[in-house]
Amino acid sequence: MKISILGTRGIPASYGGFETFAEELSRRLAGRGHDVAVYCRSRYAQPEYLGVHLRYLPTIRHKYLDTVLHTLLSSIDLLCHRPDAALFCNAANALFTFVPRLTGIPCALNVDGLERKRRKWGWAGRAWYRVSEWIATWAPTEVVSDAREIAAYYQKRYGRQTHFIPYGAQTGPVPTQETLGRLHLDPGRYFLYVSRLEPENNALEVRQAFESVDTDLRLALVGDAPYSADYIRRVRDTTDPRVVMPGAIYGQGYHELQSHCFAYIHATEVGGTHPALIEAMGRGALVLYLSTPENEEVAGGAGIAFTHGTLAETMRSVLAMPESERAELRRRAADRVRQRYSWDAVTDAYEKLFTGMRNRRV
Repeated sequence: MKISILGTRGIPASYGGFETFAEELSRRLAGRGHDVAVYCRSRYAQPEYLGVHLRYLPTIRHKYLDTVLHTLLSSIDLLCHRPDAALFCNAANALFTFVPRLTGIPCALNVDGLERKRRKWGWAGRAWYRVSEWIATWAPTEVVSDAREIAAYYQKRYGRQTHFIPYGAQTGPVPTQETLGRLHLDPGRYFLYVSRLEPENNALEVRQAFESVDTDLRLALVGDAPYSADYIRRVRDTTDPRVVMPGAIYGQGYHELQSHCFAYIHATEVGGTHPALIEAMGRGALVLYLSTPENEEVAGGAGIAFTHGTLAETMRSVLAMPESERAELRRRAADRVRQRYSWDAVTDAYEKLFTGMRNRRV
């Protein structure tokens, strides 16, 4: 099949979950013999990456315009290339699935989570996302949710059944430790937090909780964000020498940090399935996660939940826990990802979805 993926910043992944998703899915589809193209905003040196065609279109770097303008231009370009199936990412792009579908191009939309709840959005952004939720129920050919909680939301609120296809992750730790050395971190001697530094991801709460814990372990607080300068300044406002904040780290360095941490802290409260949580579990990390329905769905009994205001207490409890109990939680986390969040199984599900969309069109 000829398949196009739109609505992300593009690949190679260097921003967030949707970009990693686009990279992992597209390269596996290409490896199975499909002709796959990913629309990109930032230019890569080559026209192809891991067998995937890269299509570059311009955008305006603005919190409200970046995604929708690029997807609009990508949707227009899509009409010239006529794929057998197109996958749009992000509910904010729901409107742009309509014209390609009218012209005979089957379009699936991965709606992600309830993005209108993010505190970075003003009234205009929240309104756009709320309207886009409704548009998502009729404009695309198919709707995909990556969390059962999100699928239940669309079913209850709009009466729209979605295809549940979870996010994927690789399993097993990576042996290399170059990034640890660069950041002066010792294996097994640091808590790790990885996310975009935005208020609903609670990086400030994580840093403040850690600073109240009496330990010689360190905290690696990894991430950045393009439109959260004031919040990021607050997060970085510390004199605690145990805290290291290197900014965003991707690729092998990211995998190294997850593989060798003492524990991974997941404090995100908005969205569907969070890639970083699954990825840390897949690497065999001991996971502490903020108790939300979506996070509980992923972690199950393979992590330790905390609520707002209880993270410091949870960290102290984990530090005092026998190593045998920590090892058991790490084992259960990796097993859960192998059983539920395999990238090959995710690719199987999307391949089946795209085939059905194409065959119905024919």
